[in-house]
Amino acid sequence: MKVASIVGARPQFIKAAPVSKALRAAGASEFLIHTGQHYDRRMSQLFFEELGIAAPDVNLGVGSGTHAWQTAQMLVQSERVLLEQKPDWVLVYGDTNSTLAGALAACKLQIPLAHVEAGLRSFNSQMPEEHNRILTDHCSDFLFCPTGTAVKNLSAEGITSGVHLSGDTMYDATLQFAELSRRRSTILDDLKLKRRSYLLATVHRPYNTDSPESLGAILSAFRELGEPVVFPVHPRTRSKIADLEGARAGDGNLRTIEPVGYLDMLALEQNARMILTDSGGMQKEAYFFRVPCVTLRPETEWTETVEAGWNVLVGADTEQIIEATQRRAWPADNQPELFGDGHAAERIAKVLAAATGNPKL
Repeated sequence: MKVASIVGARPQFIKAAPVSKALRAAGASEFLIHTGQHYDRRMSQLFFEELGIAAPDVNLGVGSGTHAWQTAQMLVQSERVLLEQKPDWVLVYGDTNSTLAGALAACKLQIPLAHVEAGLRSFNSQMPEEHNRILTDHCSDFLFCPTGTAVKNLSAEGITSGVHLSGDTMYDATLQFAELSRRRSTILDDLKLKRRSYLLATVHRPYNTDSPESLGAILSAFRELGEPVVFPVHPRTRSKIADLEGARAGDGNLRTIEPVGYLDMLALEQNARMILTDSGGMQKEAYFFRVPCVTLRPETEWTETVEAGWNVLVGADTEQIIEATQRRAWPADNQPELFGDGHAAERIAKVLAAATGNPKL
């Protein structure tokens, strides 16, 4: 069985790592295509090194651009590689432009397509990611859902064939790498941080970064929290902050730092008092580590974390952000197992192998 895996952004590298390991351990051949959507070393190469997965077989080097230009370039170049490689399956992850481009290339070439993290819905049509998810799901032959809610979302759209409740491969990755992070990461010592003595923040969604009002409100909230806020800043976000604030970006209690690798980020997440983010992946990782999360969005795909009481949605409202961080009524340590048992990757590999006629893989 030959699988072409298409990735392009930092969260996809994490989701793909356990699946890549499971595929290769089962004897399948994987051809890894990196679109180049994330190209900064700290957002790309470092992750492959830390996750211990093979370097991409090809990097399309597409880089930044408008949604239409980026997706079109990825589609053209992905098609070329798929025609050369002739895989049995194309595997895509999540909801980025890389996901949609890979899905369209496979669909047009009539190569069976599998979508990992299928069925997520924010029901916010202004999010580019929402369009990518929906279109990819409707192109896919196999849809690997991380949660029962995702299965229900697909059913509501009439998608029931090829749907599998696999569990979440990001949970697999967290279980595999959390202990390694505790042993190897020195980020807390480097930043002179004590456990549970700081808040961890990330902001990268365009509707937060591209709106001066929203970005300003979020930064104002961070500064008014009265405790250290550690803020690894995405390169694109850094330029938006510079346009808005100039040299003031990292003053006072707000500590802006460069993006960190996966192991360092796991260490920061595990030891934070609270996480403030507009990232979908970090909402889940907060849940995995039993760290309360304040989501800087008005909605989330991961509604289960909100229903379980570990996540609160505040948007870009300064007062709501401050109020949420002062909240004390968080759940006890016991949690429902929302994201599977840590063996999603093995299930995905077995399903693909069986469908290809290799059930023993």
